[in-house]
Amino acid sequence: MMKCFSVSLASLWVLLALFSLSVSSQNISESGLQQASLPPRGWNSYDSFCWTISEDEFLQSAEMVSQRLKAHGYQFVVVDYLWYRKKVKGAYPDSLGFDVIDEWGRMIPDPGRWPSSIGGKGFSEVANKVHSLGLKFGIHVMRGISTQAVNANTPILDITKGGAYQESGRVWHAKDIAMPERACAWMPHGFMSVNTKLGAGRAFLKSLYEQYAAWGVDLVKHDCVFGDDLDLNEISYVSEVLSVLNRPIVYSLSPGTSVTPAMAKDVSGLVNMYRITGDDWDKWEDVKAHFDVTRDFSTANMIGGKGLKGNSWPDLDMLPFGWLTDPGSNEGPHRFSKLTLEEKRTQMTLWSLAKSPLMYGGDVRRIDPTTYELITNPTLLEINYSSSGGVR
Repeated sequence: MMKCFSVSLASLWVLLALFSLSVSSQNISESGLQQASLPPRGWNSYDSFCWTISEDEFLQSAEMVSQRLKAHGYQFVVVDYLWYRKKVKGAYPDSLGFDVIDEWGRMIPDPGRWPSSIGGKGFSEVANKVHSLGLKFGIHVMRGISTQAVNANTPILDITKGGAYQESGRVWHAKDIAMPERACAWMPHGFMSVNTKLGAGRAFLKSLYEQYAAWGVDLVKHDCVFGDDLDLNEISYVSEVLSVLNRPIVYSLSPGTSVTPAMAKDVSGLVNMYRITGDDWDKWEDVKAHFDVTRDFSTANMIGGKGLKGNSWPDLDMLPFGWLTDPGSNEGPHRFSKLTLEEKRTQMTLWSLAKSPLMYGGDVRRIDPTTYELITNPTLLEINYSSSGGVR
């Protein structure tokens, strides 16, 4: 018997209810009419590389997504966290002092891993190559400002006027806007909130997202601002900045530990994707935990609601199939997913029925035939895009 039947009766109810969804006649080609009108699909580097991915590895992966997954709606390729961290001895996910920042305290790609960024180019060349493959480029970003920038007390850029931000006859710096008491709970040495009530705090955040747009970014995955780490002020202001940029950028929130529909109602209209669970890894316990939360969000009519310049989607996290790394690892992909085939089928089915964004997490360069058939299953992909009834 498939392990999906080992869940609670309440969880089984949501699966049966979701299976009753009918397939609508929505034309998938209409997906470009508004931002995230359908649940976004793509590949994210975290499950297979943690933070260590290099430019060559990323572009190889993008090439494979273009060749094998693009035709199935997988559009985004996303560099997950710490792309600005030097991969040297002593560096790990919560280390301090190994990041590359510019004169304004903004994170920029580590040139050792991202050589095309040398000369102030940032991710521009990487984004151009991704776009040439017919794909969209995404990056992971953290809350507020880095501890490293605060310790260096870098000046704040006024991107509207150029030069340092000045107000009340003074030049403002990182320590003026930082909120050490709001450090990221799971990366306390890394990042902290900024005071969005201050003009300088808003100027700093605006300078970040204007830079991402200039690089050609199409999606930002904004971390440590939702769930247990909720920072509604930062989410609201970032959404405001993104809403007036010339470049459309899909706005995603992650992670979502302890999220409820009531909490999500405050952010769903500001974003396009928002995680409603903690990190999902290749353990049946992680998959099983998604049934009840999926039921709650479906019952609350949250699926496909109005979002930033389009729709917003509760996000069940990535699909940890194929070749993976380990959480918090300094290694690339080195082991195969521990989920059984039945467990993977259950996960892919639930994600599709719940109309969750589908972000594959395994090493796409080494994707095995069974995994490929699963994540490109035409019936499940059609349900993921075109089912109706999940939103009443």
